[in-house]
Amino acid sequence: MELPKFLLGDNTDYPNGIYIVHTEYPRFVINLEDDEVEWLEEFSQEDEQELSTEAESLIEAAVAFYDREVSRYED
Repeated sequence: MELPKFLLGDNTDYPNGIYIVHTEYPRFVINLEDDEVEWLEEFSQEDEQELSTEAESLIEAAVAFYDREVSRYED
């Protein structure tokens, strides 16, 4: 099965949470309610340095995905 790069998720146990799941490396879940990020990978120190520069653009892409999805519901 081929997954999209981003998935939108919610959970009734966390009614204010808005979750975006990034399915490609490095996989992560971000809660847009509080911008908390949970990485689903383990990183070496070298990876962590590279990740710190890449993380900002990945999170911006996740937020852009969410904005695009919400705009489609509003049309």
